[in-house]
Amino acid sequence: MDELALLGLNPNADGDHRQRALTYFEQLKVSQDAWQVCAESLAKGIYSDDHVKFFCFQVMEHQIKFKYSELTANQHQLIRETLVTWLQAQTQSSQAEKTFIRNKAAQVFALVFVAEYLTKWPKFFFDILSIVGLNPRGIDLYLRILMAIDAEVVDRDVVHTQEGIFPEANPIPLQEARRNTLIKDTMREQCIPSLVESWYQILQTSQQTNSEVTCQCLEVIGAYVSWIDLSLIANDRFINILLSHMSIEVLREEACDCLFEIVNKGMDPIDKTKLVESLCQVLQSSGFFNIDQEEDVDFLARFSKLVNGMGQSLIISWTKLVKSGDLKSAQETLQSIETKVPLMLRLLVHEDDDISTNIVGFCYDYLQILKQLTLLSDEQKVNVEGIMLAVIKKLTFDEEYNFENEGEDEAMFVEYRKQLKLLLDRLAQVSPELLLASVQRVFNTTVQNWQSKPFMEVEVAIRLLYMLGEALPVAHGAHFSGDIAKASALQDMMRTLVTSGVSAYQHTSVTLEFFETVVRYEKFFSVEPQQIPHVLMAFLDQRGLRHPNPKVRSRTSYLFSRFVKSLNRQMNTFIEDILNRIQDLLELSPPENGFHALLSSDDQLFIFEAAGVLIVNSEFPAERKWLLMRKLLNPLLEKFKIVLEKLVMEQNEERQVVLADCLNHAVGFVSRTSKAFSNKQTVKQCGCSEVYLDCLRTFLPVLSCPLQKDVLRSGVRTFLHRMIICLEEEVLPFIPSASEHMLKDCEAKDLQEFIPLMNQITAKFKTQVSPFLQQVFMPLLQAIFEVLVRPAEENDQSAALEKQMLRRSYFAFLQTVSGSGMSEVIANQGAENVERVLVTVIQGAVEYPDPIAQKTCFIILSKLVELWGGKDGPPGFADFMYKNIVPACFLAPLKPTFDLSDAQTVLALSECAVTIKTIHLKRGLECIQYLQQEYLPSLQVAPEIILEFCQVLQQPDAKMLKSYLKVFFQRAKL
Repeated sequence: MDELALLGLNPNADGDHRQRALTYFEQLKVSQDAWQVCAESLAKGIYSDDHVKFFCFQVMEHQIKFKYSELTANQHQLIRETLVTWLQAQTQSSQAEKTFIRNKAAQVFALVFVAEYLTKWPKFFFDILSIVGLNPRGIDLYLRILMAIDAEVVDRDVVHTQEGIFPEANPIPLQEARRNTLIKDTMREQCIPSLVESWYQILQTSQQTNSEVTCQCLEVIGAYVSWIDLSLIANDRFINILLSHMSIEVLREEACDCLFEIVNKGMDPIDKTKLVESLCQVLQSSGFFNIDQEEDVDFLARFSKLVNGMGQSLIISWTKLVKSGDLKSAQETLQSIETKVPLMLRLLVHEDDDISTNIVGFCYDYLQILKQLTLLSDEQKVNVEGIMLAVIKKLTFDEEYNFENEGEDEAMFVEYRKQLKLLLDRLAQVSPELLLASVQRVFNTTVQNWQSKPFMEVEVAIRLLYMLGEALPVAHGAHFSGDIAKASALQDMMRTLVTSGVSAYQHTSVTLEFFETVVRYEKFFSVEPQQIPHVLMAFLDQRGLRHPNPKVRSRTSYLFSRFVKSLNRQMNTFIEDILNRIQDLLELSPPENGFHALLSSDDQLFIFEAAGVLIVNSEFPAERKWLLMRKLLNPLLEKFKIVLEKLVMEQNEERQVVLADCLNHAVGFVSRTSKAFSNKQTVKQCGCSEVYLDCLRTFLPVLSCPLQKDVLRSGVRTFLHRMIICLEEEVLPFIPSASEHMLKDCEAKDLQEFIPLMNQITAKFKTQVSPFLQQVFMPLLQAIFEVLVRPAEENDQSAALEKQMLRRSYFAFLQTVSGSGMSEVIANQGAENVERVLVTVIQGAVEYPDPIAQKTCFIILSKLVELWGGKDGPPGFADFMYKNIVPACFLAPLKPTFDLSDAQTVLALSECAVTIKTIHLKRGLECIQYLQQEYLPSLQVAPEIILEFCQVLQQPDAKMLKSYLKVFFQRAKL
């Protein structure tokens, strides 16, 4: 071997040596006989370096995995002998190999086993067992080999390929799934009893002397028990030894997991109930149910998982028995389940969340059973209440929860809370009255005395009220009507929440929960509008928008906007007061002199939206609304002009970015206020058209600023989109100038974002903008073509994607123009330009493997054929149709990249069918003759197929052609 290359295997080797080792490894992989050198090195123990040994196993692994079928019988024999010799050496060695080498060796053994067990090495296990005997190092390797075989043949977490699903990824003729089944069947017949006996001997001999090997053996039993005869394991001698391990600290966790796998095995429901019951009786009599005296939380987490497995297994048995009609056995199983509930509750309420999490499944499934019963017994009602109290207790935050810097532990608790919420929802389905009464009791006790309660209790009390909104669902949030008892209870709790002063509690979790809850139950304020001022003040002062914590301020901004929008009819009395109080929060403030505004620009968007909603939905006369909107927006416009002047003069690029962002925010804020208007009518009714036209006049000059164009253009584009909805034709005079500026020095992304604006204008105003479109059409297309032909790096995927998206946008624009009755815009561009455009559509349909663009292109072509394809169409179009459009309908689907199993491609094919059908409808017999006599024969299509195609084309049902085309092209591609 290349000794210098081997030096690079050491983790501390330099880059050059490592690269040489990598290159050497690649050479050995492709070499015909290099693996034999590695095999010899392992068999004779030539190298002592661990990394070289590992390297040799890697080379052999590659050979067995990918080239085994190419080897001769003698070479197969050499591999077997190498492994056997190496294993014998391990049993005689005074020192065990490193773990990573043992694991890799086990993988290689497993690969050889899979390849040879059914044919050349049926005595694989007996050979291994005869070598290892009771040698601890040998047993360790034997158990590792068994686990590696499990990973190759059984493990459900390992993806095993199956021929027919991804045949191209799995060219092996023997299906893995079938092969694995055959291996397991053969093992069951030939060697499983012997393996089980070996496990028992290992457990007996090593439990006192070698805990590591014992744990490995328990893991093997747990892995294999799912597919071997359970009676080999679920018997007195094995269960007794497993139970004895449950009392040994270093073995108990693995023993627990092993029992879990035994319990989890699929079997007859009555037998499963008996198995679980007998196991429970032994565990209980051995004291394992006294979990309060157990201090080892790691063990308890495993034990909780075991109890969860037993509970869920019994519930599966109960379900099967009920379905089969064996009600007597089902009742016995239900009693068995009920006896486990007290233990389940103690685990659920345990202070360690891992222990609690592991039992949630059993708890959830038990509630599912109760939901199906028509009447609950007193004992079951007590159980439901017990689960409810446990959930309420466990929803509570720990003292250690870090609200300022939430890390992994906090994220895990949030996930755990989601599981508890599912239990709460299920409780509501089982007994909504009990849930409501329990929550009301906890809520009133806590919130009425919030000053003396710790934050965790106050937060969870409000949280429970919040969660009732989903647990007790109603249509359109109508919690305060309908069921009088429920409505009354929720109304009382909401009144207490709002009037108790709890919103002043000095903890962010309580503050946020308060605001989330008042917004969830906004319908309460329609019933009791006198409570609105309490909540508005909380939003507007130090409890909400001016809270010292930025996280609270940010969330409150969003919630305030939602609150105002949902209650706009009740807000009239407070509008001017609110607008005055939020005025300082609406300032456009570039970060100067280290000053930081209370709200971020994203938060301010919500406040501007709320302000717009308040003004527009008020009962004020139009004049007053106009005045308030002016007062709201004028400061923005004045500041905008000042900042724009500063930007034009600014030399420092970092400062330019800050100023450009500030300008963009101003445009965004004004856009956001316009969301209160649904259309032009509402803008006119409020008398606000002139206000927004002033905004347009102020903002558009920014397009001629040569600095930070991307940011500035983006903001103005968004604003124009909004103004087209709000001002309609009043915006049209501004469009030509804006378009001219936005088409200068364009990048792909600029054009891609500009085209939707053109589409909106075209679709909205149609013939009104025809002169403008005719004027801008070719300049826009020139800009697009220019960007598309720009050279890019071959591997620049982002540039390729940008071009693909631009191409799609371009075709979408042509589709909008042709589909809005504006085909004259294209027709009036001069014959040369028209042909150039049409050719690009043909190219889009045929040449680019992008089914979304292809679909659009066929839609354009069929529309143009419909408009121009008749006898009175533009000169030369009929000729173009036969020479280009008809061939496109065949050449595109015949491309190898046109994947007929892809949903998007099938949609493109469907539009292709529409195009052919439209040509036939426009040209009639002439089209049929052209296809029969000229075009299809040129593609070497058989005469009978041509006839069949033309017959289908002449059928009135277009769906028939779509279905036929798919079959036609699938046949053509064979």
